[in-house]
Amino acid sequence: MTVSEIDYEAVFQALPGAVALFTTDLVYADVNEAFLSIMGRTRDQVVGRHLSDAFPDDPGNPASTGMRKLRDSLRWVAATGERDAMTLHRYDVEYPDRPGVWEERYWSPINVPVFGPDGRVALLLHRDEDITELIRTRSGRGRGGRVTALEAKLYTQARELQEVNERLRQAHACEREIALSLQQAMLPAHEPLRHHRAAARYQPAAEGLNVCGDWYDLIDLPGDRIAAAVGDVVGHGLAAAGVMGQLHSALSAASRVSRGPAQALDVLGVFARSVDGAESSTAALAIIDCTNHTIAYSSAGHLPPALLRPDGVVDFLDQATDPPLGARPEHAPRPQAETTFSEGATLVLYTDGLIECRREDIDAGLARLADSLTRHQGADPETLADALLIDLIPPAGTTDDIALVILRL
Repeated sequence: MTVSEIDYEAVFQALPGAVALFTTDLVYADVNEAFLSIMGRTRDQVVGRHLSDAFPDDPGNPASTGMRKLRDSLRWVAATGERDAMTLHRYDVEYPDRPGVWEERYWSPINVPVFGPDGRVALLLHRDEDITELIRTRSGRGRGGRVTALEAKLYTQARELQEVNERLRQAHACEREIALSLQQAMLPAHEPLRHHRAAARYQPAAEGLNVCGDWYDLIDLPGDRIAAAVGDVVGHGLAAAGVMGQLHSALSAASRVSRGPAQALDVLGVFARSVDGAESSTAALAIIDCTNHTIAYSSAGHLPPALLRPDGVVDFLDQATDPPLGARPEHAPRPQAETTFSEGATLVLYTDGLIECRREDIDAGLARLADSLTRHQGADPETLADALLIDLIPPAGTTDDIALVILRL
C-alpha cells in the first residue's frame, strides 16, 4: 500500500488513545472514537463547539481550573509552534445524563501544533491519557487500596513535575511582565517629526517569552534630515531587554554625529563587541534627506526597509546589507547605499516578527508585506501600521515580538 492509498481518517478514528483536533481558535475540528468514549459524549456534543462550551470547568467548585489550564496550554502552542506536555492534570467531567453532577478525573495531556503549507500553525492536536484509576489506586480508592511500587513512583514523579511546571510558568510570567515594563521604559516616546507624519509600534510575542529584543527609533537631525532605525537582539526576557537598551542608546547617539548610516552602524558594531549578549544582533538604519529627496541606508544583517512609492510600487532597500553585529572576526567598514524618493512615498522599517513564518522562505513573507502595502497605499501612517499588523500577524499571535516604524515622506 502506498502513502496515497492510506485512509488517514480511518487511522485517526482507530487510534487507541483519546485524540482531538482544535482550530487555533480552540474550536473542536474533530475527535476520534476513543475520545468520545472516554469523555462520555456524542460527536454532536463536541465537534464544532468551543473548548469552554463543550467542557466547562465546574462552576460550583472555584478550585476547578483544569479546562482553563488546558486552554492556556493550547493558546501557548498556537502562539509558539511548540509542543506542551502538561503532566498530571485534573479536570472533572460532568455526567451528560446528570446535569450538575461532576466526576473527579485525572489526565496526562499533550498538545502539539500541526503546521499548514504556509508554515503557520493550522491545527492543534490534543492527546489525553486518562490516569484516574492510577490516582484513585494511589489514594486507596481503587483495587482494594493496593498499589505497586512502580505506580507509587510514577504518581510521585507526576505530582513533582506538575509542581515544577507550575512554578516555571509563574516565574516566566513574572519575568515577562518585568521585561515588558523595562522595554516600554527604554523605547522612545513617539513625538511628532518636523513636517512629517510617522507611526511606531511595538508588539510583544503572544503568550510566550520571546519578548523584549526588538526596538525602534525616530530622530530629527539637523539639516531637515530624519533617522529611522529598527533592531533585533538575539534572545528574550530581561537579558535581551538589557542588551536592547544599550544598543538602542548607542545607535541613537551615533546617528546624531556620524556622517551616514554606515558609519553609525560601524560604531554600533564596535560597541556591540563589548556587550555580552549583543553578538549576532541585527539593525537597519535609514537617514532621509528631505531637501534632496534621498534615503541613505545600511543594514547589519537586518531585513531590508520597504519603500512604498506613490504609484503603489514597493522597493526593498537591499543594496547595503552586511553581516549582523559582531559576526565578523575582524572589523570592516559597512556598506551604504542611496535611493531617491518622491513626495508622498512611505518608508517602512520592521523586525522579522512581522513577516516570518515557521518553515517558510523569507521571500514569501516579504511578498505578503509588499502586497499589504500596495493594498493600503494612501493610508496615513497610523492607519497603515494597524493594517499591516492585522494583515500579517496570524490570529493566534506571533511567536516573536515586532517593532515597526512607518514614515510618510
